[in-house]
Amino acid sequence: MKRRDFIIQTSAATAITLTGFGLSSFSSAKTKRITILHTNDTHSHLDTFPQTDAKFPNQGGAAKRATIFNKVKSENPNTLILDAGDMFQGTPYFNYYGGELEIKVMNMLKYDAGTLGNHEFDNGVNSLAEQIQKANFDIINANYDFKNTLMDGLTKPYKVFMKDGIKIGVFGLGIKLEGLVNKSEYGETVWNNPIEIAQDVTRILKNDLKCDLIICLSHLGYKFGGNSQMISDLDLASKTKNIDLIIGGHTHTFLEKPTIILNAEQKEVIINQVGCYGVRVGQIDFYFDEFKNKSTTARVINV
Repeated sequence: MKRRDFIIQTSAATAITLTGFGLSSFSSAKTKRITILHTNDTHSHLDTFPQTDAKFPNQGGAAKRATIFNKVKSENPNTLILDAGDMFQGTPYFNYYGGELEIKVMNMLKYDAGTLGNHEFDNGVNSLAEQIQKANFDIINANYDFKNTLMDGLTKPYKVFMKDGIKIGVFGLGIKLEGLVNKSEYGETVWNNPIEIAQDVTRILKNDLKCDLIICLSHLGYKFGGNSQMISDLDLASKTKNIDLIIGGHTHTFLEKPTIILNAEQKEVIINQVGCYGVRVGQIDFYFDEFKNKSTTARVINV
């Protein structure tokens, strides 16, 4: 695992130069910038935390998130907004609306894609199917087989976005539900090994579809201690190839800067996760030169 030094840019955000050519190259007219904004484990927290909250006073809230999204997109229209799962469960909004309100707010925030977390199944797979049909953004998951459920056909294994001539492949992976979610809630959903699925999907995205940038929306978890047999983002990155960025969720990990590790071909993979409850937004910027060599910067935005 390799970590890079970071530069404090402002009190609210940390800028990190991760890879590639110098900052002077970014001003070139031929350089293209792709911005990725990401969240994870927002858990139905649509309101700002009260000033009296012990952990997150006056932080978070969908309205503040919208302000951040709009500002970044106004600066760079070539922006994708992505979520790594667990949109549901955590406040009375979910108890009362069953996920409908969370989806509608994400529509208003103009998310481009999200993946499924384990808490999306809390009201059962049939309820999940009902709610995600209201999403204006793509629900992406490659390793859940829904063919014997009402979710069949409602997700995509991957989605390709085109921004300023740069082809971006996004695919999703979910955590093993057995032992984590009641069988009655996920029903006949079949979980497939995410490392094996990732190898297949990235081969399609890289070799067949010729993507310039490949992003995984992962709800596997950053890492697990002890003798856990759970597959983490660190495992996924090191045992696969072709993934440029893993946007993680599930473990509520507050990374102050992205982790960079080497994949199966000894190439760098960026892993990032921004905690939980919508109190942070991650921003990863990819810069492509005229030959599509890429460089990266990152920052954490406190909401």
